[in-house]
Amino acid sequence: MYAKSVLEAISRYHGELTAFRQDIHAHPELGFQEVRTAGLVASSLSALGYQVHRNVGKTGVVGVLDGKRNTSGRSIGLRADMDALPILEQGEAPYASTNVGVMHACGHDGHTTVLLGAARYLAETRNFDGRVVLIFQPAEEGLGGSKAMLDDGLFERFPCDAIYALHNWPGLPPGVIGVNPGPMMAAADHFEIHIQGRGGHGAHAYQTNDPVVIAAQLITALQTIVSRNVPAPESAVVTVAAVNAGNLQAMNVIPKDARMVGTVRTFSPVVQEQVIQRMEEVVAGIAAAFKATIDFRYHRLFPATVNTPEHAEFVADVATELFGADMVVPNLVPSMGSEDFSFMLQQRPGAYFRLGQGGAEKGCVLHNSAFDFNDAVIPAGSAMFCRLVERALPLAEQP
Repeated sequence: MYAKSVLEAISRYHGELTAFRQDIHAHPELGFQEVRTAGLVASSLSALGYQVHRNVGKTGVVGVLDGKRNTSGRSIGLRADMDALPILEQGEAPYASTNVGVMHACGHDGHTTVLLGAARYLAETRNFDGRVVLIFQPAEEGLGGSKAMLDDGLFERFPCDAIYALHNWPGLPPGVIGVNPGPMMAAADHFEIHIQGRGGHGAHAYQTNDPVVIAAQLITALQTIVSRNVPAPESAVVTVAAVNAGNLQAMNVIPKDARMVGTVRTFSPVVQEQVIQRMEEVVAGIAAAFKATIDFRYHRLFPATVNTPEHAEFVADVATELFGADMVVPNLVPSMGSEDFSFMLQQRPGAYFRLGQGGAEKGCVLHNSAFDFNDAVIPAGSAMFCRLVERALPLAEQP
């Protein structure tokens, strides 16, 4: 019954949290530009009695709060991301983006609000023995804000024994919690390929070394890596996302070069290395076969987001306590998307979980110009964070 009272308490200020979320939605800011958002977060935390640290990892904010006691000497970290995306909003909400070309198309406005909802409850009750560290991270969308905070001494300055984060998930019904005791999201890498051939007249192709034909062979060969080199039980994606060669207005001109870019997604470091090796071999083989020069550059961006099994199981247990077993998916299928919370999980044990918000069936998907966070699930997300802290840092007198 105590767990239910946490949800009830947070629900009492659901309206205030909704207004806060919609205000952030109306004023989105890109990565490392979250000045207004960070200011609102910092002032809210200060009003609640937190020790507030600004400009951690450029525009990040950290709030620190001790429980009724801190005899355990333990601390739990909770993380939310704050940045928006460079997308023109197409929705018709009255709180639609006022920053043209920028919008919260991934729900980070909701994540920030969920963590602030937890911050309020934890400050009012302090029903834990230890310390909570609230991490409001900038620049999750491809800019490595998590790593920036770590490079700024996040865990040295604010020690955490374990760390948790959530992300809304349109593919799950509202309020359903999804987690996996292993990989949750894939490593995200990208590559660049520059093919240098020999251009000429399209009618005299034998006098050229056609980079377009070489690119076509290379694209086809790269697609065999996953289907023929990666073990079937494993997962990987090799995608050539863009090709640039020649001029669409010059239909009888063979260009001298072609460029390609793409992404690679893997869960396992072993598979990741295997894919890189095979890509290098394929590129070298195609270059030799066609007597061309091919420059191949591979860039590792974010590692895979991998939960510690015991912490993932803890998330599922807390969710079951709060909402019932029918509202928990303990073995959620991992996503081939990426998340830079992975850097934090490389340094501390913990778990990343999904907060169902529905909408996918109606086309409301992440990174879509009509996306909007479902305000109805704010209390559920906040309650999850609160109970993770209370259960991990229990007071002796807690029921």
